[in-house]
Amino acid sequence: MLRGRNRDQDVKTVVERSLVFLQRWVQGFTNRNVGFVNHETICYPCGNYILFVDIETKKKTVLQCKGGRVGAFAVNGASGVVAFSDQKLNPIIYIYTFPGLVNWRELKGTAQLDYTLLAFSYMGPYLASYSSVPEFALSIWNWQENVLLCSKSQLGMTATSLSFNPLSWHQLCMSSESSITIWNIERSDEEHHLKPKPVQLPAEDGSQTFNQNPFFSHPDTQDAYYGPVLPNSAIAGLIGDEAELFRPKDDIQPSVHPTVHCWSATSDLYVGCEEGCILVINSETLETSLLHQKFPTGKKHVAVGTKTGHVHFIDATKVKTPRVVHRVLLTHFSVLCLNYDEGGQYLIAGAAEGHIFILDARPSKLFEVLGYLGNICRSVHSFVLSVFGIRILLMVTQLISKFFSLTNDCVDERGLLKEKVIQKQQYELDYPLSSAVRQKDGTIYGYCSHAPFICKYNLASKERIQSNQSGRGFLFLSPNNQWLASVAEDGVLFIRDTVNLETFARAHCHSYQGGGIRSLAFSKDGQSMLTSGVEDGALVCLKWKYKCYFYSILFYYPHLFSSFSNIFIICQAIKEETEKFADKKKELKKGIKSLRKTIQEMMHENEQVPEIEKLDQQEFNLDAEEQERLQLESEQEVARVRKEIEMENLANCYLRDVLKQQCWDSMSVKGRAVKSFHTAYEVKNYPMKERGKEELETLEKVLQLKKIECADLKIRKEIIEFQLPTVSSKEEGEKVEEDVVADETTPIALIGSLSAQYGGDTAVLYPQMDLHTREQKINQIILLQDIIYRVKTAFNKEFDIVARQKEQEIARVKERNLRIQEILTQLDLQEEVWEPTLTDDEIPERVLTVQDSEVLENTAFSFICYFIFPFFPFLVQDNARQRALNDMMDGVLEVKKEDILKMEIPPPPFISKPDTLWNEEEKKIFKEYEKKVKELNEEREKHRKILETELKKLQTAIQETTQSFDDTVCKLFEKKVKSEMVICQEELKINSLLYSLLLDEELSTREAGLHYFLEKKRKEKLSTAEAVQIARRQVDAYRETYDNLVAEDKVRILERGFRKEFSDVPMHLIDQLFKLYKRRPRAQKMKMHLDTANPYGDRPGSAKAYKDALAHLMRAMNELDNPENMPEGLDLPVWERFCSARRIKVESEQLVKRKALTLAEMQAFLQRRIEDDEKIKKDIDNIFSEVNLLQEQKMRFQLDLTVQFLLKQGQVELESSELIPDYTDAILINKSVIEELNCTIRAQGEKKIASMVECKDFSKGIFQLEWEHKKMKMQMEDLNQKARDIQTLRVSKDRQLFLNVLNYDSRVNHQVSVLEQTLGVMDKLHKEKVKKCQKIIKDLQKRISLKEQANYKLSRELQEMLVSVSERRHIFEAAASEKIAKEHYQDIVQRRQLVDLAKGQAQEIAILQAEVARLRMKTFPALYQVEY
Repeated sequence: MLRGRNRDQDVKTVVERSLVFLQRWVQGFTNRNVGFVNHETICYPCGNYILFVDIETKKKTVLQCKGGRVGAFAVNGASGVVAFSDQKLNPIIYIYTFPGLVNWRELKGTAQLDYTLLAFSYMGPYLASYSSVPEFALSIWNWQENVLLCSKSQLGMTATSLSFNPLSWHQLCMSSESSITIWNIERSDEEHHLKPKPVQLPAEDGSQTFNQNPFFSHPDTQDAYYGPVLPNSAIAGLIGDEAELFRPKDDIQPSVHPTVHCWSATSDLYVGCEEGCILVINSETLETSLLHQKFPTGKKHVAVGTKTGHVHFIDATKVKTPRVVHRVLLTHFSVLCLNYDEGGQYLIAGAAEGHIFILDARPSKLFEVLGYLGNICRSVHSFVLSVFGIRILLMVTQLISKFFSLTNDCVDERGLLKEKVIQKQQYELDYPLSSAVRQKDGTIYGYCSHAPFICKYNLASKERIQSNQSGRGFLFLSPNNQWLASVAEDGVLFIRDTVNLETFARAHCHSYQGGGIRSLAFSKDGQSMLTSGVEDGALVCLKWKYKCYFYSILFYYPHLFSSFSNIFIICQAIKEETEKFADKKKELKKGIKSLRKTIQEMMHENEQVPEIEKLDQQEFNLDAEEQERLQLESEQEVARVRKEIEMENLANCYLRDVLKQQCWDSMSVKGRAVKSFHTAYEVKNYPMKERGKEELETLEKVLQLKKIECADLKIRKEIIEFQLPTVSSKEEGEKVEEDVVADETTPIALIGSLSAQYGGDTAVLYPQMDLHTREQKINQIILLQDIIYRVKTAFNKEFDIVARQKEQEIARVKERNLRIQEILTQLDLQEEVWEPTLTDDEIPERVLTVQDSEVLENTAFSFICYFIFPFFPFLVQDNARQRALNDMMDGVLEVKKEDILKMEIPPPPFISKPDTLWNEEEKKIFKEYEKKVKELNEEREKHRKILETELKKLQTAIQETTQSFDDTVCKLFEKKVKSEMVICQEELKINSLLYSLLLDEELSTREAGLHYFLEKKRKEKLSTAEAVQIARRQVDAYRETYDNLVAEDKVRILERGFRKEFSDVPMHLIDQLFKLYKRRPRAQKMKMHLDTANPYGDRPGSAKAYKDALAHLMRAMNELDNPENMPEGLDLPVWERFCSARRIKVESEQLVKRKALTLAEMQAFLQRRIEDDEKIKKDIDNIFSEVNLLQEQKMRFQLDLTVQFLLKQGQVELESSELIPDYTDAILINKSVIEELNCTIRAQGEKKIASMVECKDFSKGIFQLEWEHKKMKMQMEDLNQKARDIQTLRVSKDRQLFLNVLNYDSRVNHQVSVLEQTLGVMDKLHKEKVKKCQKIIKDLQKRISLKEQANYKLSRELQEMLVSVSERRHIFEAAASEKIAKEHYQDIVQRRQLVDLAKGQAQEIAILQAEVARLRMKTFPALYQVEY
């Protein structure tokens, strides 16, 4: 029984242990990888399971992960295996076969937490895995042999996808959210190495980024004035590994974000990015090209330009409630036009001042202003953008059109696009344009502003058509570029075909009286159009199929808006909403009206009932609870607002206390000002803080150090003078004395400032030429700061004196004003007395306290003071002394003369009676009364004149004293200006020293960084050199093995050895066997066509392909070893021995080929290691050259000091046409050298003048002798010529008569008398002929007058006939053709417009010339003599 009971318990235990749960079914799907494990089955992870689904039978197979949830997952369809990892500590990679689901391998790596990615290679038994934190290691496995081939860590990179190149397992692509890296797997026999090749991704907008190495300097960027240009890492003070890749935030351009990638059949990598673009990457050269770029869509933003120069960006996502999300101030002029590019990435704005602004239209960039083009023209009215971003920009102005091609966004510090960035092309047009549009093919349509034409330009040819519109107009293109819309001031819309410019539709949308049409917008599908008027404030929506929907929207502020863009969506949404809820709105309005009417009737009845039956007004509230809720909410809102105000007040009080403590309490000298009385001068002092203890100690230390250095220098000079030889020439002694004097009194020009004249002590400063060390520069800065402090202190002392003087002057003026007020009261003059006061700038303490005048008076207290106390004096405190004084002496203790003069003499009582009734005594009394009144009036007049004289004296005294104080303030202002100049001079020296210290620190940082980088490269050089040695040894060892194998294989093929081995075979069979021995089966040819074959199949050279080829060869050898191929007469044992030998030979040949491929691969690996080593060596050489260059720059910087000079005008002898000369080649020369040179030049000049005078006198005698010699020579020539003339003289008849006739004179007289008679006869005949001609002329004149009268009559008749003929011709032409008249009228109108245009342009030219002259005079340099 006991045995049986034990047996039953054992059976129960076994049954309990065998009870396990089986998965009945698993359903689910995730967005993780899905792969084909074979041609009919797909698999994917789902929770803790992997599901296998037959796509034909829909049958599911479930594989459970032992370690919990499935982590990374990969499928190899060629081998029919699945790899996945579990999510636990020290995870394992499981490899299962399908369909058996057998756990074939378990790969255990170094991952501690999780594997994120797995990928199978398409060729060979290779598996790639990538682990997450903390290793971030990429590992390559031989999953068939369970061997880890290689692994490499890439810290900080979170990979998102991983894949092998289908054509080569040596390439592997791994991508993250911001980078792509191509890994090359290099193999040397059994060793594998991973080499990364990062890919440079383009920017977010698709542009390529070409970045220089930020760590090395570039020779093309040098600055001769500010010292060497150092990398940003040195400026940032970085030395370690961060210095190599450091870039400022502004220089980092965000790149695209890869999301997915795949390999092509040509080993190119296709990458899809988050921005919607597709990249193509060459895996060898890593060149990146943009295959496709998707422009961002779905943005519903409206840009609105205003006359104030703002651009408002309106979010129209919710059409019912649009909201302004951003505002940008571009200019202070009106924004005339706005335009988006087709991608919606850029917004172009044109302003009235002629500037064009380029904005980033993306909200993520906060609509940043990228740059602007300045001073293009007077005003920009329209422009056109081309496709794919900012490429070509066409601007149309009132005068000319210009084209701009923008290549990048290089701007200067003001945001102006640089000239080297802009490529300008200018085209002269026949007509000025007011608008233009551009098609994708480059065709441009322009609307002429001064002629009724629409022009079509191809930049090489043009076409012109009649516009049939009046006024200035604009052109718009439809989204499909097939329709051209034109609008103008006449309010008519024309739609034309862009091919032939024929009008096929028109609509009268707005009135010409309201300015016509301002702008037009097409819908995206081109089925609707939206127009806006200029002054009517209306929007008109047009639709095709002859249906028009008009929506008039009256803007509340139409004068603010000058342009709008993309506003069609708002009107479309309004229309849809109106149509959708029209019936419901009518029902609601009807119900509300009836309810309102009922309540009003009830309230009317309630007023007519008796008082006891009336209801309260509150009873008619339909929802009292709602009213209470709203009241409660309002109270809560009030409490919230009150609390916010209290917190805001508390924050302001805290801020007030902080500001007061830091800016007021901490100041030893408070900032204040002194203003003049009558001028606009205002002088402020220097607010100064009390110098701290450490600062004073540092200053004292520097001063003591300076004293020690001066004493040391003096002792050194004494030692040098003592060591000099006692015997020296007088000239040398004078030179030494001059040098000492020059050292003791350093000129102001070399000091570089005038601080010594304004309270500063420049004797303690170091000479500017001796500031070479860092300590000297720091000490010099401390001393310069002390000088600035002294200059400010000295000025503040003078400022305090002037401030106290003003207080005294104000006190004197107040005293005089009291007397002036008394005099004015006595004279009964209503003049305003000038009362000077101190402002808050002059008494800043007054701002911190609240005056009684700043507190509002209590109304009740004011009422009591002004109305109650006068009627109830007992309420006021009783003053017995004052009451007694008022009762006894009218409130004064002493009677003054002014009071006596104010008294009136009482008239006698009988003055009311007529003077005829007066007695003698009364008359006497009246005379005495008149005498007293006259004396009193005389006294009053004298006193009045005295008071007026005194008033003038007081006013003159006040004017003189205040004017004198104003002169003092003016002098103080000049002193302040000069003090500011001195302080700026010292601060300029401090800034120069600080810059030199900063540059010295940057050079030291740069040198340390280069040394660190050099040491790093040396370590890499050691590792690369060691890798080269190891690879070379491996190649040598493998080559030796290969050579031995080749030698053995060659021995086997020799015919002598073959005959020796088969010597027992007959000779005729040996030849046949040797031929069969050398015979080989045909190798398997692996043909593959790229267009039809599978690019992911096994490639030649892979391990599997090699095994398949070897198996095929062995099968072919089996066919050759068949006894059927045995020669006749050969025994079977010999044939088997022959087949065995031939098989051994074939295997040996295949092994040699395999070894040759491995050797070539190892040699290529060695060559790559050598190239890496050479590259590292080249980098080290570059670093050495960089270090040498840096040391040269550092030495040059330490010797080439920046010295500040203070020179008077005229002491700078440089030839320069600019206002500021260029001192690059200038040389500083001592004044004594110039004076000595001038003295020498003057002495040599005097000597030269004396020698020139002596030479002049001597040459004068020479010239005189030469002149006499020349005169005598000419006389000789004259006499010789006369002798020759006498000898050659010919004897004529006249000369013979003169010689032969004795009375030659009488003969001549006779001949003269005969000639005179002949002349008289001829004169008489001439006079008779003249008389006859005069008679003929008179007859001709009479005939001419008659002919002229006849011609005049005929000409008048001819004019009348011509007038009648012209009238008939005009009547005939007008009746024949109206076209000629219309053309003539158009010519007249065109001529008138041209005349008006010429006049306007002439006026504008005159205005611009005047403006240019004014600006030239404004900017004309004022050169004056500077006083030092």
